[in-house]
Formats: sequence, structure tokens, C-alpha cells
Amino acid sequence: MLNAVIISVVVLAVLCLLRVNVLLAILIAAIVAGLTEGLSIVDSINMLIAGMGGLSETALSYILLGTFAVMIGYSGITNFLVQSLLRIIKGKRSILLLTIAGVACLSQNLIPVHIAFIPILIPPLLHLFDKMKVDRRGVATALTFGLKAPYIMIPAGFGFIFQGIIADEMSASGMEISRSSVAMAMLVPGFSMVVGLLIAIFFTYRKDREIPSTSNKTTVDMAASEEKVKFTIKHGLTIVAIVGALAVQILTSSLVIGALFGIILMFLFHIVPFKKGEKFVADGISMMGMIAFIMLIASGYAHILKETGAVDSLVQATTGILENSDKFVVAFIMLLVGLFITMGIGTSFGTVPIIAALYVPICTAVGFSTLATATIIGTAGALGDAGSPASDSTLGPTSGLNADGKHNHIWDTCVPTFIHFNIPLLIFGSIAAIIL
Repeated sequence: MLNAVIISVVVLAVLCLLRVNVLLAILIAAIVAGLTEGLSIVDSINMLIAGMGGLSETALSYILLGTFAVMIGYSGITNFLVQSLLRIIKGKRSILLLTIAGVACLSQNLIPVHIAFIPILIPPLLHLFDKMKVDRRGVATALTFGLKAPYIMIPAGFGFIFQGIIADEMSASGMEISRSSVAMAMLVPGFSMVVGLLIAIFFTYRKDREIPSTSNKTTVDMAASEEKVKFTIKHGLTIVAIVGALAVQILTSSLVIGALFGIILMFLFHIVPFKKGEKFVADGISMMGMIAFIMLIASGYAHILKETGAVDSLVQATTGILENSDKFVVAFIMLLVGLFITMGIGTSFGTVPIIAALYVPICTAVGFSTLATATIIGTAGALGDAGSPASDSTLGPTSGLNADGKHNHIWDTCVPTFIHFNIPLLIFGSIAAIIL
């Protein structure tokens, strides 16, 4: 079982916890994975570079979204939004966090923009968080919940895609199941994330947390003005640009085209001066550039794990261990394997096809029902998305919360989301496999 996936993921986790830069940690983990599979350092780097193109569109979309977010902040509409929220919430932190979780949920289903809203909505709220002494780890947990729980539980938007992959891959492996049955099978694991969110909001992160001042200053003005802001024509045109970008993104299924369209509208409407275009792009790269590069390196790391056969060998090795084991033990180990795979490749959607082909025969032999099998495959795929340093479910929240340099990606996003979501998913997923 000590193959390249496990060894490299452990190396990645240890380096990140020791506060080694995430980009460097992923790079080192990728080299370790290649060496474990018999590649040289040069071959490992070459394979990593060859696989970096897999998320090039995502990386470019992050840069453009960062630029778009800077322009929206320049328009002043975010100050208006923050002051409106402040009047509504009136110091109720739990309501604020639940509202953020709700908005994040909408980004997966009703308005499928995924993490695109985070660099627009969250940076202007940082001043409010500090004023209310909100623990940003709670905000990160709320955001990750909204980015992940809906596609696990709700058969719409990204959930329709994720649950469709589970149904298709199970059917291709000889176990027919409908999307509606998959949705039913994923209710218990999804409920576990609700439990994790409530624990985080009402228990773990309910106390005041003072954020120390820092000398690190971003080039973007993230704090909302204390002066009362009136809604202006410029704000209205900014909303038109945001809606236009959203509409184009949905129509073209391209976040890059949508963000670019929004940027063009901001210039055409004279919301931002054309002569400052270079500064807006530079500020956008400052906000989202690191995340874009992390996604590229993560894509190369995943390419090494897949092309060397490390992921397949891990799943196959699991088969021998599971023979004649108790059902609960079988379910738990299969979920644990899914956790390691997803932590490594950083995507739930890409993990399901890898594990489904081998998990279906195992579940059939052990005697799991169709619903239980769907639960195991879906939960194994979803595990690790929260808590992975290379997942957009953690990189997205960090991009917004660290806009002022006061939020650590590993200790303030990855560790809290890993604890509050992966642990409940492991427990509830294993129990669901027994009772369904």
C-alpha cells in the first residue's frame, strides 16, 4: 500500500503543515511520486510540465477573474454591499457565516459560477470580518461547504454533472443505477457536511478572534469606506457588467470568455479608466496569480500519478486487503483510498472514473447494495476535495480571505475544512454503506 500516491501525499501534507510554500510543496511531492515509480528527477519534471496544460484554462480564468474583481472593487459597489450587509446582520456572526455558505451554495447550482464570486464578494468583506472579530477559519469552512456540499447532495448544476458521472461509471462497470438513486444515496454523506458546518459555526469558531495588523499591504483597497455610500449610475452599470459576464459564461460554458466580457464592459461603460488597465491587470495577477500557478503545478502532479499507474496500483492493492473483511472495514478502507487519491489529484470529478471500475466488483463481491455502492464511490470521490492544498474548494476561499495577507492557506483553510468535512464524510459514508 506504500505506493507513490500515499508516499507523495504524505510528503505534501507534512511540507504544507511545516509552512513550506504550497507551490513548492506540490512540486516536491510530484518529484517524490516520480522517483517512487522509478522515474529520474529529470523525467519527473518533464512529465509534470507535460501535464500542466490540463488546468491551463482554469488558471487563465483565475487571472481574469482577479482583474475583474479589482475593477468591481474600484467601482465602489462593494462598499455599498458591505454597508447593506452590516445593517442587516447587525453583529450576528452566525447569520453572516450561514449567509456566506448559502451564497456559495447558489454558485454551484442556481448560478453555476463555481469560485468566480469569491474574489468579488469576499475581499470587500474582510474589513467587516475584522470589525466583527469573525474567525476567518469559520468563513473558509462556510465557503468550502458551499463549494462542495451542493454537488454531493443536489442533482442540479455541478451536482447534476457529479452524480451523472457516478451513475455512468457504475453502469459502465455492470451495475445499473439512475441519477435519482445516486442523489438518494448521497444524502447521508451530504448531511455529514451540514453537521460539520454547524459544528464549525456554533462551536469551533464562535469565539472572537483578533486579527493582528500586518505591514503587508495589497495594491487593492479591500476595506469598505466608513462613509455612507449612495447607489449611483456607475454601480448600476457595474451590475450590468457582472450580469453580462455571468450570462456569457453560462452561454459559452467558458469562465475565461465570461470574465473577459465583463472586463471589456467595465471599460466600455467607463466604470474604470482605460489608462489604468495595466494596473488593474497587475493587481488581478497579484490577487490570483499564485493560485493559478498552484493549479498548473497540481495538474502536472496529477498527470504523474495517473500516467505512472500509481493510482491504479493503489486501488488494485486495496482489493487484496479487503478479502474476507467486515463490511464496515471494507467501506472505510475504500473511502480512505479515495481520500488519498483526491488529496493528490485535487478533483472529486476526476477521482470517480478512476475508482468506479474496481470498486463496483469489490462491492458486488462483498454484498453491498446498489445504493451502498453509489454512496461508497461518491463519498470516496468527494473525500479530500476539502482539505487538499491543490483543490479549488480550498484555493478559492483562500484567494478571497488572504487578499490582505492575513490568512494562511494551510492552517486557516485546509486544516479546518479537512477536520470539519473529511472526518464526518468518512464516518457517515461508512455508516451509510451499511444501512443502505
